[in-house]
Amino acid sequence: MIELRSDTLTLPSEKMLKSIQSAALGDDGYGEDETVNKLQEKVAKRFGKEASILMPSGIMANLSSMMVHCPRGSKILVGDESDIYIYEGGGASVCGGLIYEPVHTNYDGCLLIDDLKKGLPEDKVDPQFALPGVICIENTHNRMGGIPLSIEYLKEVNDFSKEYKIPLHMDGARIFNASVAQKIPVSKIAKYADSLMFCLSKGLSCPIGSMVVGNEEFINGVHRLRKMLGGAMRQAGVVAAPGIIALDEMVERLKDDHANAKILAKELKKVDGIQINLNSVQTNIVIFKIVSKKYKNVMKIVKKLNQKGVNVLEFGHGRIRAVTHYGIEKDDVIKAAEIISSII
Repeated sequence: MIELRSDTLTLPSEKMLKSIQSAALGDDGYGEDETVNKLQEKVAKRFGKEASILMPSGIMANLSSMMVHCPRGSKILVGDESDIYIYEGGGASVCGGLIYEPVHTNYDGCLLIDDLKKGLPEDKVDPQFALPGVICIENTHNRMGGIPLSIEYLKEVNDFSKEYKIPLHMDGARIFNASVAQKIPVSKIAKYADSLMFCLSKGLSCPIGSMVVGNEEFINGVHRLRKMLGGAMRQAGVVAAPGIIALDEMVERLKDDHANAKILAKELKKVDGIQINLNSVQTNIVIFKIVSKKYKNVMKIVKKLNQKGVNVLEFGHGRIRAVTHYGIEKDDVIKAAEIISSII
């Protein structure tokens, strides 16, 4: 099976598995797991932030971050095509008493400043208006095809957040894909956000885990919420050890995933009945649309591809998503394109 549904389906490297067996362990509930502490210090330094914290999942990482930034009854200005808004179960409302204010998502994943301004109340004093408590941006942007946000845009939205005194949180689940694609360090990206979350368990190939970075006071708040939400782990060095390997050895290889995604996209572009924008394929996500009259039901195509040995994901709006990752090679994407072509 050529597995292209998601980069969450990566398997850990042999070195990661061995690191779990030899990790120095302690109770992270007491801050005494040496491996967790090493990972958190390493991440904070790499991102140029005061502190970081290991989280069980990206959803809990985003949720905790939003709840620290916002008092109950606040609004979250968030993209209407963002993972936080669509895929995280409304947790900010259920757990945090926060209100989602969906903002139009531009084709490149940006939330334009004029659109963000529409989420600001005309009268801050009038008690009938919920006040914005945080701006959430996504980098790279999943549903826009894995496009990295430009540094110029990050400067612009950061200036806006500072002008209106609204903290800026970045859902950077695939932030290292953005870093590698743009050939800039993650610290340069992270400096434009008050807080940032990223996943160890996507392109970095760890079996579990995400991280949040920010200043020390903010991370202390996330630590408290992690405990409240049931996310505190004990001998969590078994999770942290692969994370250390990932940061040391799995980042630069992301460029191979990007190259394979471009190959897949170019091969699909040749197929009559497939619509794809090559310019949007900048990292490891390929989104395409079936425009062949032969197929009106995308799920039928997805199921047929599965039967032929290719796993892809139905992605809304009549689209299909394919994601390249560790374990997928050039030959795999060429074969996948051939199978897709034969069906379409």
